[in-house]
This record gives sequence, C-alpha cells and structure tokens, in this order.
Amino acid sequence: MIHTERLIQTLFELIRIDSETGEEAAVSSFLKGKFSKLGFVLQEDQAKAITGHGANNLILTLPGTTAGTPIFFGTHMDTACPGKRICPAIRNGYIVSDGRTILGADDKAGIAALIEAFTVVQAYRIPHADLQIIITAGEESGLLGARALNSDLILSQYGFELDSVGPVGEITIAAPFQARIDVDLFAKAAKNDGMVPDSHGSALTMAKRAITRMPLGRIDSETTAGISRFAGNSDTHAAAGDHVYLLAEVRSLNRSKLDRQLNLMTRAFKQAAAEIGGTAGIRPMLVYPGYRFTPAEPIVRAAEAAVLSVGRKPRLCSSSGGSDANIFNEKGLTALNLGIGYEQIHTLREKLPVSELVKTSELIMALMNQATV
Repeated sequence: MIHTERLIQTLFELIRIDSETGEEAAVSSFLKGKFSKLGFVLQEDQAKAITGHGANNLILTLPGTTAGTPIFFGTHMDTACPGKRICPAIRNGYIVSDGRTILGADDKAGIAALIEAFTVVQAYRIPHADLQIIITAGEESGLLGARALNSDLILSQYGFELDSVGPVGEITIAAPFQARIDVDLFAKAAKNDGMVPDSHGSALTMAKRAITRMPLGRIDSETTAGISRFAGNSDTHAAAGDHVYLLAEVRSLNRSKLDRQLNLMTRAFKQAAAEIGGTAGIRPMLVYPGYRFTPAEPIVRAAEAAVLSVGRKPRLCSSSGGSDANIFNEKGLTALNLGIGYEQIHTLREKLPVSELVKTSELIMALMNQATV
C-alpha cells in the first residue's frame, strides 16, 4: 500500500526546506499544514521561549477509531549543518545530496515515512487506537526541544523514536549517559624580566600531566572517554601556556561507571594543578541521561513483533549516542529508538537507501497495528 514515488516526493519536499538547527520556522509551518490535512489535532508547547529556536515542539494527535493502546512516534524537524539549499537526488538506489551539504535524512526520513504511513491509513480507513506524533525542534543542538517538551501533552502509554542509524529492524534497547567536563587550567604568571618562563610551571604541563594519568578511549564494553577540545592562550605578561581550556566527554551505558570515570578525570586535573602550584576550574555536567530496557518488556516485544511482520529480523542493540528517546524516558515517557536506515549522518556523504525509507513506513503501520491488538 505504500506509494514509493509519493513517499520520495514528500521526503524531497521536506529536504528542500532549509531547517538547520535553530532555524525551524519554515519546516514547522509546512508540517502543520501536512498533518492537519491528515486529520491530526495540532498542539504546540512553549519550547521556543525556552530554547530560543525557530519553532515550538509539535504534538500531533490522531483520535482512535478502535480500541487499543495509545502510542506515540517521535522525530525531529531540525537538521545538522551544512543544511541549506540541499539538492537531493537518487543514485544507485540511494537518496543522496549533491555533496555540498548533508542530506538531512536525519530526521526528515522519519517525518516523511510518518506522512506516507498516515496517508495510507486515512485513504484505506485502517483502524487504529489513539496515536500521537512528537516532532521536536533543536534536537541537533543537544536535544534542546525534547528537554523543553511539555510532557503533560503526551497521553500515550509508550512510543518509538524514528531516529537511529542502522537498517529497519534494529531496536535500541540501551542508550548511554553522556557527561562533559569543562576545565580551565591556570598557571602562575612568569615575571616579565625577559627570562624564558619555566615550562614546568605552565598550564600546558598541567594538562599533559593530568591527561597522561587518566584512562581515555575505550574504558570497557560500556564506557568511553576522551578529550574533544584543547585550547591555550598567553600574552606578553604571562608564561607561555598560562591558560589551557579542555573539554572532556564521557559516555557509558552504566551510570555508576560514568560517575567513576568523571571522578578519575576530575582528580587527575586537581592533582596536576596542585603539584605545579596552579589552579583548576572544573565544571562537570550531565548532558543527557541513558536508558535501558530488558528484552522481556512489553515495548520491546511490540517492536520485535512489528519488525517480524514487515519481513525483517529484529536485532536488539545498544547505541553509542543519545537521541530524544533519552530525554523522553527521563521525563517518564517510555520510548525506544529504532533504526530507519540512514547512513553517514552529519557528513557530506549522508545517504539513505530507498528500500529502507519504504520499509520505515511499513514499520510505522505495523507498530500501529500492534497497538490495536
């Protein structure tokens, strides 16, 4: 029942609307029109006032025509950069950009698949329980829209985020916690007497000592850590390397392991500063929470049954990154993130197999059907 050409046309129409994160107004207006025509009741929260982005989150509700479990689908309307004047095309079975921009299949593929699925639902009057769609703004800016979501507007029992790499059939049952540490290291300024400052007292040396003492990279099967930014500065009145700024990141599927790694890194910075006589300003922050489901939980079983019904083999997996589903679960909105087939996102080589786009629409209808059983 899925109309492939119509689905592709919808995706291309979406992709051609510029919506880099923070500039979502135009695509939001387009989506309001599209989903209103499909019979959805439109609500907006006040996320724009909180995030400063170009649009509020959209909460779309389709009243049920039969009994069942109310469920929601989640996507986001913004794209990564560079995402202006995208020119989509089909080459060798893949939807691609012209190589000058990203494609924006992340996550306009999820939105297009929803529009096609519910176009079919309405055309064939397919019975369904109450359904909701959450389309956030500012996902690419750190899940800002999801953080600002008014969860009181979500009446569904559980939901599925359509925003993961991997083919249709992959079900992310565990996603990591992520934390960052902003660190400023300061060494004592050298006397301006024309002498070469003592490198042993520099902030650069502090940073080097700290980094060599902390575990980095793949810590274990659940945990990674790294230094993602390193910058220093000096002036004519200060020792070379007087100030160094570092941004460190930690991800783990286990909160206690995340906290342990943060403590190790914090201690290393403090010890290095104390040894050299400098100071360390250390600011840890949880970027987003993780989530984990067991294979026996109802939402996982529903996802597996839907995947099987569209001819795919379910694969339960964990993710190395976060999505709106992380925030939804923190807010008490039970959600899994699902693979929808796009590849190499956030790069100029981003692409999406046409077959996966079609299969995503089929999966949406299968999940809807599972909720009516």
